[in-house]
Amino acid sequence: MEIACLDLEGVLIPEIWINFAERTGIDELRATTRDIPDYDVLMQQRLRLLQQHKLGLPDIQQVIDSMGPLEGAREFIDWLRARFQVVILSDTFYEFAAPLMRQLGHPALLCHKLSVDADGFVTDYHLRQKDPKRQAVKAFKGLNYRVIAAGDSYNDTTMLNEADRGILFRPPQNVIDEFPQFPVVTDYKAFREAFIEASNRKLSLA
Repeated sequence: MEIACLDLEGVLIPEIWINFAERTGIDELRATTRDIPDYDVLMQQRLRLLQQHKLGLPDIQQVIDSMGPLEGAREFIDWLRARFQVVILSDTFYEFAAPLMRQLGHPALLCHKLSVDADGFVTDYHLRQKDPKRQAVKAFKGLNYRVIAAGDSYNDTTMLNEADRGILFRPPQNVIDEFPQFPVVTDYKAFREAFIEASNRKLSLA
């Protein structure tokens, strides 16, 4: 039995915070885990900037409502779900993800939650657990699943290391350089091929 664990942003959908930064013109909000490996440092920076510019959850959700999956992502995940159990392991938040998950056919999603005050301002964030992606992969392995994991950034590398096989999808060069043990793919056809190669079953692209 095999399960596929995928990151969300940068793998199936565009980076939400980058889109929000472009819409608001706040360059500092472009930072992601590709740039700042420490997730708490990154989120504290984001919360500080939202407070400074008086931006709340409705402002972010308005941008998300105009977004869609990456080109080819829906077809890829439909292909993957026909062959594997699929779980999305993301460091996004349930308050962000719903419209985009609907466009992806509602795959299972494990992520985090936000605290939002009565005026719609984000006051805090709450991780599901420490190192949640690796812990989820570890738990699936404890249920006797063979895990193939894929992501694009620093915060994915612990789950890739924990998985039976790991794949990097369109990672930045610094992640490629630091984690040369993982195969790198840059399009969804190669992504399918990487899952076929990683599987212990006979699968086809068709």
